[in-house]
Amino acid sequence: MSVDIDTVKRVAKLARIAVSDQQAEKMQGELNTILGFVELLNEVDVSGVEPMTSVVDVAMKKRVDVVSDGGKADDIIANAPASEDNFFMVPKVIE
Repeated sequence: MSVDIDTVKRVAKLARIAVSDQQAEKMQGELNTILGFVELLNEVDVSGVEPMTSVVDVAMKKRVDVVSDGGKADDIIANAPASEDNFFMVPKVIE
């Protein structure tokens, strides 16, 4: 796949990047080089290769997922001006 000047300018416009004609010509060569490398990657045989997230086999650390109240209700409402049954009490807003 080859990128032309019009495509470079269109991509630059979509990215909201101001590009002069000289810069567009330079970017055209760079983008063509990048796309050429990507095409080379398509030639690699990856059948039988498992997808991976890291080059080192690492088990993800997980915590036990349990439902709890956090045990912090008393600490949270300690500075509240008024509370009842671990709920904040506020004045009535609508009459």
